[in-house]
Amino acid sequence: MTAIDPSRASTRTRMRVRFFETDLMGIVHHGSYFTYFEHGRVEWLRARGVTYADWAGKGVHLPVVEAHAKYQAPARFDDELLVETTLTELRTVSLRFGYRITRGDVPIATGYTRLACIDASHALLRMPEDMRAILLAAEVTKT
Repeated sequence: MTAIDPSRASTRTRMRVRFFETDLMGIVHHGSYFTYFEHGRVEWLRARGVTYADWAGKGVHLPVVEAHAKYQAPARFDDELLVETTLTELRTVSLRFGYRITRGDVPIATGYTRLACIDASHALLRMPEDMRAILLAAEVTKT
């Protein structure tokens, strides 16, 4: 497992809850939080100057192979949420992101996803060194 510099590992992204993400009780549906985690991950990469599409174009993919969420308080339509995404683990063929979602000072949800590194034929792939360097880098742009 590669050591991760905590000062470089996190990115914060603001977003608003959209109406279609809520349920009949008017709160965010539990499944929507995985979309929020993905939004955080995509913006985490963008802040480091890369997109999933960049890597997919080179035949390298990062599918989610494990996901977990813990719900702490409800969010509702039009709430502004802060999604903090942190690279918590980098291994030879996988990585793990942790997430913390808040509304102001109110904790809404936490969770994590593990992603595998695979090639275009879906076989496990040792993470390329240039990709590892980007994953360990600090933000180059603010999201």
